[in-house]
Amino acid sequence: MIDHLIAGFGAALSLTNLVFIAGGIALGIVIGAIPGLGSVTAIAVLIPLTYYMPPVTAIAFLVGVNKGGTSGGAIPAILLNSPGTPEAAATALDGYPLARKGEAMRAMKFALFSSVTGDTISDLLLIVLVVPFAAIALEFGPLEYTSVLIFSFALLSGVSAGSTAKALIAICLGVFLATIGLDPVESSPRMTFRMIELYDGLPLAALSIGALAMASVLQEMIDMWRRPQQMADTGGKIAFTRTVLPIGEFFSHWKTIGRSAMIGSVVGMLPGLGVSLAAFLSYGAAKRADADPESFGKGNPKGIIATEAANSAVVGANLVPTIALGVPGNIAAALLVGAFMVHGIVPGPFMLTMHGDVVYALFASMLMANGVHLLIGRMGIQIWGWFAKLPKGMVLPPVLVMCIVGIYLPTQSLFDVGVMLAFAVVGVVMGRAGFPVVCLVIGFLLGGLFETSLRQTLLLYRNDYSAVFQSPIAIVFLVLTVFILGRSALRS
Repeated sequence: MIDHLIAGFGAALSLTNLVFIAGGIALGIVIGAIPGLGSVTAIAVLIPLTYYMPPVTAIAFLVGVNKGGTSGGAIPAILLNSPGTPEAAATALDGYPLARKGEAMRAMKFALFSSVTGDTISDLLLIVLVVPFAAIALEFGPLEYTSVLIFSFALLSGVSAGSTAKALIAICLGVFLATIGLDPVESSPRMTFRMIELYDGLPLAALSIGALAMASVLQEMIDMWRRPQQMADTGGKIAFTRTVLPIGEFFSHWKTIGRSAMIGSVVGMLPGLGVSLAAFLSYGAAKRADADPESFGKGNPKGIIATEAANSAVVGANLVPTIALGVPGNIAAALLVGAFMVHGIVPGPFMLTMHGDVVYALFASMLMANGVHLLIGRMGIQIWGWFAKLPKGMVLPPVLVMCIVGIYLPTQSLFDVGVMLAFAVVGVVMGRAGFPVVCLVIGFLLGGLFETSLRQTLLLYRNDYSAVFQSPIAIVFLVLTVFILGRSALRS
């Protein structure tokens, strides 16, 4: 393997590759920081540009876009409390409070360093464990996926600030909204009201950006309308009293970094679970393991580290099922599969034997991309910090426009813009009533997968609920679910 990897570095280490990797990461960070766009949209738009590139350069460029886009979403989450991507929603829980304490620069450094470190650990695991871990993923059927998702919902309700009951209600509402559209089994329309736009369900980007980013902007504008003197405030409530983050202080959180990278890697290796789930699982694990769990949600750096290390670790790990099985781990990996096939490379069990040189050159490119990501991201923090010092009255209108443009451009649908505005109002109302909006978004995000897995399980086992006892994996996750909900009930 070492010989193959050295040969891969020899093939990948060229000025052309480095330029395209740097360009991909810079584009990804900028696009990831714009609410509504994100790395998936960027990859989809940029794939045609790679048609005339060599395969290694093309895939490395797109992987750079994915890496930059995943970490870029943390920037508005920290500075504006408006995550650029759904997976950065958990970053806002502690990133924004830390920024309000005057440590916005430190918060962005924690996010960047965690992202690069988690990504590097994930890439190394990808190289070492690509084949054996793909075999483990094959053991997960619909029953196991269902139990994992139920556990995820329970964990999410347990880590959310405020009432567990309200968090569960918000999750159930999200799952309910995910059922709008065509039935995944019978293909019959459900709650579409004869509107063709609803046949594919509510648009995820419009719902998530509306409920999270737009709702936050609306709330800020309402506060400014009530207290006009805030128009002159710099960066809303952001100050820069502490900016230095010694590398020793960052690595003093090595337990959180390692645990979060492993959670993100394992979730990334299981197709379909997604980046957002990894972020919230990791956040919950960090909160439970901390000696002062009440400090989470109030600006604890471990909350940022846990989220960013985990969601970036998914980027490398989701290539495990993609390369070994030809099964994409998430939407971004699915787009990369398309890019592989454009260049005549078919992902799957024979990819390592037929295109081993390309695969190991890709591994080398991913490791090099992490160094480039650290360099570009570190320089960019100063620029983003300058934007954060602008008066709130100058920042919010462009963010509002970017949200609308970001939703309209990919589909050119005014219906999607309307959905976004509607859920912005829903987000404001839920926030004032004490219901966690993030739980609604995550419930919607995972709702389709949950319904499909549950119905496949019921069909496969013919409604025999005792089938749960045939799967040790399902038993473990369901016992953990009961434990988490029971503990939350005792605390409330």
